[in-house]
Amino acid sequence: MSIEQIVGLSIAIVVMLVGLAGSVLPGIPGAPLILAAAVGHRLYFGHAGPSTLVLGLLAGLTLLSIGLDYLATVIGAKKLGATWRGMVGAAIGTLVGLVFGPAGLLVGPFVGATALEMLSGRDIESASRAGAGAFIGLLAGAVGKVACCLSMIGLFLFDVLRRTYAG
Repeated sequence: MSIEQIVGLSIAIVVMLVGLAGSVLPGIPGAPLILAAAVGHRLYFGHAGPSTLVLGLLAGLTLLSIGLDYLATVIGAKKLGATWRGMVGAAIGTLVGLVFGPAGLLVGPFVGATALEMLSGRDIESASRAGAGAFIGLLAGAVGKVACCLSMIGLFLFDVLRRTYAG
């Protein structure tokens, strides 16, 4: 492996780690960023980059990650009675929670969903239940996204290292 390949792989890994962080932090496109790093690596290094098959698998995992996030959030919220207001409140609560660190990220979605449900006229009990559903859905979606992103990074690394040292 040449110095150029080591630097290129290091840059791709750093971008992918930012993508991994984006799987739980709002505003950073998690899986799409990982896919973009893999495609960029392939465009620059050609045969030493990931194979076409692996790029296809990464694209599929990107779509799965996006779908899991959406479905988990909607299903979690709907199961416990959240309306679209609860979903919006959970998203706003997540953004506000960023200011308060990890504790804010855990509490923010629940508080945001509950608050907007109550502002729309629901009582505290049903609003809290809806807030819990939105929170559980967001959490399940984040777990799914992290799993997809970790799989993508592992698959990329395995394929690039295999192709580099095999030929």
